[in-house]
Amino acid sequence: MKLLLVVACALVDPDNRVLITRRPTGKAMAGLWEFPGGKIETGERPEDAIIRELREELGVDATEACLAPLAFASHSYDGFHLLMPLYICRRWSGPVQAREGQETAWVRAARLRDYDMPPADRPLIAHLLDVL
Repeated sequence: MKLLLVVACALVDPDNRVLITRRPTGKAMAGLWEFPGGKIETGERPEDAIIRELREELGVDATEACLAPLAFASHSYDGFHLLMPLYICRRWSGPVQAREGQETAWVRAARLRDYDMPPADRPLIAHLLDVL
């Protein structure tokens, strides 16, 4: 089974709300809400990947010093196994802008389960509840 390495980030604002994004039409799992992130490119460190993905997807700049590893997801989908570290980030520069046609929502951790998320993302909610 193919192993797919991706990275995700829980951006947390000063009011302790978490940013989630909705996968746009035409992408796999369209309509589901997720933590922003994406694939780790060959030779790329997870921290570099999340910094790149946040810039590309949301137009925000984060630094490695502001990223803290929180948890990871390990989930088997049809045809591949996903391994996804989740970082938490409380400091970044620039306003959040949906650059890839995705919807965004700032959500209290206790309300994250109200959003339909991919199976790999759901177990990560408990870790966010522990720290927020």
